[in-house]
Amino acid sequence: VFEGERGLLGMAFHPEYENNGYFFVNYTAPGPLRTVVSRFQITSNNPDEADEESEFVIIEINQPFENHNGGQIVFGPDGNLYIGMGDGGAGGDPYGHGQNLYTIHGSMIRIDVDNPGEELNYGIPDDNPFVETGYRAEIYAYGLRNPWRFSFDPVTNWLWVADVGQYEWEEIDIVESGLNYGWNTMEGAHCYDPPVDCDQTGLEPPVWEYNQDAGDCSVTGGFVYRGDRIPALYGRYIYGDYC
Repeated sequence: VFEGERGLLGMAFHPEYENNGYFFVNYTAPGPLRTVVSRFQITSNNPDEADEESEFVIIEINQPFENHNGGQIVFGPDGNLYIGMGDGGAGGDPYGHGQNLYTIHGSMIRIDVDNPGEELNYGIPDDNPFVETGYRAEIYAYGLRNPWRFSFDPVTNWLWVADVGQYEWEEIDIVESGLNYGWNTMEGAHCYDPPVDCDQTGLEPPVWEYNQDAGDCSVTGGFVYRGDRIPALYGRYIYGDYC
């Protein structure tokens, strides 16, 4: 399935890839429409070729709509796998996923792929913020609309997330454990749809935002530049926009 925002959306190499040949992919699958995060392995006789029979499904997440499936997967400096999950799609978060801790839609989730649980093909890190609270223990942070591109700064270890807005504001967040980034109460640093309740108590504002007045429509996250060829860019976050 590849139409619209579906298809092969993310790929990450295991931190021990050189030794185990494991890599992970995030893709959408039909019947029912769902996000699949799977582990694959290279073939025994060709390190440049994947063994298509080696797929081991880590997690599947049903998707109510064809957009906002997130897509990026990244191993953090802690060795855990971070998965950006959109709010499930349509417009305006019709199911209220962004502020619902009982679903992993609209969240950054964090799992341990090396130490699976008894009933799951992955483990839950002990220091995930909602462990033993009754909420989804996979959640690392929430209140996100569609965090489809993000990265870690290798110097600070900060997690930089570009979160796509609805109709007016695109935002960039530094995502930290347990924080609520506001969607769909907020779009960027602004009330999403006044005059609905817009209580900003406990909501984390973006570190940067821009509006769509110039024809922009969908922020595409990048990386903090740590190279040495362009000194003026050192330490700055580089991003773009789909439009």
